[in-house]
Amino acid sequence: MSVLYLKNSPNKILVGIISSIKCRFSDDPVVQFIKNIFGFYPTNNSLYKLAFLHRSAAVEVKKEVKISNERLEYLGDSVLSTVIADYLFKRFPYNDEGFLTEMRSKIVSRKNLNQLSQKLGIDKLILKSSESGNLYRSISGDAFEALIGAIYMDKGYDFTRKVIINRIVKNHIDIEFIEKADWNFKSKIIDWAQREKKTVGFNVVELIGRGYSKQYVVDILIDNVVSGRGQDYSIKAAEQQASENAYKKLVSNGI
Repeated sequence: MSVLYLKNSPNKILVGIISSIKCRFSDDPVVQFIKNIFGFYPTNNSLYKLAFLHRSAAVEVKKEVKISNERLEYLGDSVLSTVIADYLFKRFPYNDEGFLTEMRSKIVSRKNLNQLSQKLGIDKLILKSSESGNLYRSISGDAFEALIGAIYMDKGYDFTRKVIINRIVKNHIDIEFIEKADWNFKSKIIDWAQREKKTVGFNVVELIGRGYSKQYVVDILIDNVVSGRGQDYSIKAAEQQASENAYKKLVSNGI
C-alpha cells in the first residue's frame, strides 16, 4: 500500500525524525563523514552517496543512461559560487567588483577545491574506476561541489549557506592568504606584455585522449615565440598552466 505524505504533514515530519535517528546509529562511512566534517546527519543518504560516485564508475539505470555525481556537481558549483559571492560582498564592503570577482575565482578554483577536498578526506570516499588513474585531476574538487549540491537538495539553501560559511570558510579557508596570493599568471603575463609592448597569444597545439579524458595542450607565444606550454582538461586551465610556466622563466631571467 502506498502512503501519500503531504508537505509538512505530521507523518512526513515523523519520517524525517526516524530517518535522523537511524543515521545517528549508522556505521556508514559516508554518514559519519558528513557528520564529522559538516556537522549534521543526512536525511537522504542516497544523495550523499551519489555525490561520491565519479563518472568513471557511473551506474547505468537504463539503456544508454548513466548516473554519476555530475548533475550534483553542476548544482553545487552554482550554490557554492553564490554563497561565496554573498560572503565576500559583506566581508569587503568597500572593494570593487573586480576584487570580489578575483577573490571568488581564487576560492572556487579547481586547484583550491582539490586541495580543500584532500584536506577534508573527500578523496578517500570517491567511487571511481580503477582504470581512471590520474586522468581526472579535478576529481576531488568535483566531488566537493557535488557534496554541496547534495546538501542543498537535502536541506535547502539557508542550511547549506550556513554549512559552507561556518564549517568550511571559517575553518578551512585562509581569506587573508588568498587575498594576498597571486594565482592569475595569465593576467600577470598580459599586464607585463602590455607594459613592454610585446604581443601575447595562445595556441592549442594538440588534443590528447577522447571524451571526458580529453586534454588540451596549449602554447603561449610572446612575440610569436613559444615561451611556455600547459596541458589540462580545459583550454582555460591549460592557458593558465602555460602562463605560469612562462612567467617563471621570465622571473628567472630577471623581469
